[in-house]
Amino acid sequence: MSTMNISLPDTLKSFVDEQVNQRGYGTSSEYVRELIRRDQDRLHLRGLLLDGAASAPSVPANATYFDALRQRVRGRAKSNARG
Repeated sequence: MSTMNISLPDTLKSFVDEQVNQRGYGTSSEYVRELIRRDQDRLHLRGLLLDGAASAPSVPANATYFDALRQRVRGRAKSNARG
C-alpha cells in the first residue's frame, strides 16, 4: 500500500479526528479511504446516470414494466436459492 501525506488546516484536522472517534474508524486513514471510496461510487453512479440519459428510450417505466421486473427478480432469486 502506498502512503500519501496531506496538509490540513487545524479546523479540518479537528473535524477528521472527531469523525474518527465518533464513527468508529480506527485511524484517520480509514476515514479518508472511506471518503474516497464514496466519491468513486458517486462518480460511477453519475456516469451510469449520464449514460442512461443519453441512451435511446426503450419501454415506458410504468406499472406493467415494474411488475414484470419484480417477477424476473423473484424468478432469479428462486433459481439462485435452488442452485
